[in-house]
Amino acid sequence: MQQGAINTADQRADEPHDAPAPRRRPARAPRSPRTDLTVLALVGVLLAAALAAGGTMLYREFYSPTAFVERYLDLLAAGRAADALAVPGVRVAGADLTAAGLPETASDALLRSTALTSIDSIQPRGETTDGEITRVTVEYRAGAHRGSTTFDVEPAGWVGVVPTWRFAESPLAVIDLTVRGSMSFDVNGFTIDKRQVSPLGADAPPLEPVPLLVFSPGLYRVSVDTAIAATPGVDVLADAPMAGVPVDLQAEPTEEFTTVVQERVDTFLDECATQQVLQPTGCPFGFVVQNRIASLPTWTIERYPEITLEPSGADWVVPATEASARIQVDVRSLFDGSIREVDEEIVFGLDATITVLPDGSASIRVGSPES
Repeated sequence: MQQGAINTADQRADEPHDAPAPRRRPARAPRSPRTDLTVLALVGVLLAAALAAGGTMLYREFYSPTAFVERYLDLLAAGRAADALAVPGVRVAGADLTAAGLPETASDALLRSTALTSIDSIQPRGETTDGEITRVTVEYRAGAHRGSTTFDVEPAGWVGVVPTWRFAESPLAVIDLTVRGSMSFDVNGFTIDKRQVSPLGADAPPLEPVPLLVFSPGLYRVSVDTAIAATPGVDVLADAPMAGVPVDLQAEPTEEFTTVVQERVDTFLDECATQQVLQPTGCPFGFVVQNRIASLPTWTIERYPEITLEPSGADWVVPATEASARIQVDVRSLFDGSIREVDEEIVFGLDATITVLPDGSASIRVGSPES
């Protein structure tokens, strides 16, 4: 008995003194059905909030009036004129133009990709609703110009649960263009002849304004670059739907045209000098004597005029300038029959009008300021 007790004590002495006693896991209380319902309700609220947020984002990005306007601007920025015209509410009838105080005969020649310039930095800046009309304001950059345009948008129905929209007022505008000094002009590099876009065709008055439909917003550079006339051009920013933009552009004569007119006037004077009469027919110079001539007069041009051109409506004029011709002729005196040799320089004035003909050529009429 004693030996067994000793062994038992030794066995306990060999066990580590710091060994933890095994823990018993507490029993879990049973879950209340009410707690489960609360959790489910919270999950449902979170899911509904997520769906609502996602739906709001989808609506704003793809189905809102602002998204509708941005798609139209993206088409213009990509140069897709035909697709932009197909956007609901863009195309406009003559009656709509008349109602807006614009010419109903406005040409659609510029509603094409080749007449568009880039639009970038498109940023929506506001959306307000008044009844059925939502006004969307967008800022952008067209070339070096920054602009802002407000569009009127209205509902166009539904596709399933998705709303559709259309422009309540067409975003097109009208450039009322007057070009002086040329029947032909360029808009963003696209060449137009007034007679092609005027309702009067070939009978279009040279100074009659030409109404041209354009996309709004849009930057349009109007210039002239022909053999007769040229101009650096002017930038026109159409930034208001259904608005008229008056543009008046004066072309200037090219050096080539001025040189041609100079040559034609010089040739004209040379031909005048071939007439062996005191008063060459249709010419700006002549000589008067009180006696009889004893020989045929001989003319030579001493000094040709220095030609400059100035615009005159749709045509051009040479302002009054001076030239001189030399006459050599023998004159017999009626008093005593003596002959006197005349060798005299005649200074005369000259001007001219240049009319540009329908085929692009020019008709030059030389005259005298005194006549």
